[in-house]
Amino acid sequence: MKFQSPTEDQSIEYPHLRRSKTVEGAVNTLDWLLVALILALVFRAFAVEAFQIPTGSMAETLKGAHWHLRCLRCGKSYDFGGDSEVLLRPECPMCKMIQPPGAVGVLANGDRIFVNKCIYQFSEPKRWDVVVFKNPPNPQENYIKRLIGLPGEQIEIREGDIYINGQIARKPRKVQDQLWMCVYHQDYPPAEISRFEAEDIEEQGSALSARKGAFENEGSSRWDLSSEAPSAMLLNEEDPMEHRLVFMPPHSDTFRTTYAYNDRYANMNKPICSDLMIRFWIEPQTEAGMAAALLEKDGIRYIGRFDFFGQLVLERQTEEGNRQTLRKLSFRPDLARGGIWFEFANVDHRLVIRCGDYRLSYDLNPDDRRNPLQDLDRHNPEVKILGSGKVRLRHVGLYRDIYYLSNDSLRARPDKPFQLRPDEFFVCGDNSPNSFDSRQWPATGVGNNQKQYRPGVVPRDFLMGKAFFVYWSDAFRPRESMMPVIPNLEKLRVICGGSDEMY
Repeated sequence: MKFQSPTEDQSIEYPHLRRSKTVEGAVNTLDWLLVALILALVFRAFAVEAFQIPTGSMAETLKGAHWHLRCLRCGKSYDFGGDSEVLLRPECPMCKMIQPPGAVGVLANGDRIFVNKCIYQFSEPKRWDVVVFKNPPNPQENYIKRLIGLPGEQIEIREGDIYINGQIARKPRKVQDQLWMCVYHQDYPPAEISRFEAEDIEEQGSALSARKGAFENEGSSRWDLSSEAPSAMLLNEEDPMEHRLVFMPPHSDTFRTTYAYNDRYANMNKPICSDLMIRFWIEPQTEAGMAAALLEKDGIRYIGRFDFFGQLVLERQTEEGNRQTLRKLSFRPDLARGGIWFEFANVDHRLVIRCGDYRLSYDLNPDDRRNPLQDLDRHNPEVKILGSGKVRLRHVGLYRDIYYLSNDSLRARPDKPFQLRPDEFFVCGDNSPNSFDSRQWPATGVGNNQKQYRPGVVPRDFLMGKAFFVYWSDAFRPRESMMPVIPNLEKLRVICGGSDEMY
């Protein structure tokens, strides 16, 4: 049979046949657009959906509307939240300079994220996941927090740490890396008092005290802090003597659990955090030497040491000043780039030392914990850098861990553990002083058919998905008067959650 194009008579006989190919093409295009729209709606409903962060309860991991600032004294860049009433001017997290009037510019929108909405249909939620869920007392609202407690577990918050069924819950490496907060960095030395500060002497108060280098030689130690300071710390000694640098906190709140993101009223009277990590770049000049760091917690001093011939050592210092070796590891250091990164942390009751790609850890037992004679609220943890031989250190940074507040909470306090039932989850915000979460929720959850849920829990039915990627953050404006439309590729990042990888 031979097919022919419709003639004028055929089009009359068969009215569904169109005479215009243009009209036919337009209809086909609309068909495809309709199908694409339906697929997009299905994908959004069941697979991945985009959300915008409304508040700063998850800062600095995820930011709501905020101002992006750069300190006029030390040059440190930081963000200041715009989702609450601003009563006081922003304060630099590094040098504690209060920014002058007019330093706050254009308000940036909150981070935009992708949420995997189907993942929990195939796998169980993991501790430390960042989850989106319906607000139990008001299911019309969407909340985002970090998952802390799982069904059937007993939750307790002690001294800023999470305890599950009486055992400390340690964070995976990638989560921990995102939660470290810098309290000092060698690359941001404070400049002299500026004219802005001179006009603000009464308000600045002790923040205007002289701030030279935060590390100083201890006793007869001979670190050279002047020839290349503040860019490097140099030791050039032939003898095997150990030379020490002691950290002098540049501000009384250096180790307190404050957030530059929050209004300074929210930072008042916060506890001291002694879960710390120190990190620096080591440039050994000879194999006959070493570089190390000392971190003190609960009155006990711990040392992580890198011997340049190829050995990592974890030590505990006794009250008499002697050292007890806890663990050691021999390896072949890769110094092809002229140096190597060194990290030493005391976090979640675990000592961890990293040197390049090598890792050594030691879990502290209950006897290594709190010294009951120590007043933790007034005692800054001791931090030192140790060295011998010939070595140069650069990019020295000191970081503190997240500290979950609990003393004023309704539940999960040290004296009041919270027991989760089946299909109940416990969540907390990363910005602990400024997060309304499972610790404080007073209202009963509201479900379908007048079903009610206990205050303080997120029922399984209310979990919407897992946040996994920030696809838009701190975009650039072509001009100050224009919308931010140029993507900031440096701020695109994965949101890390629960995993089996240890810090």
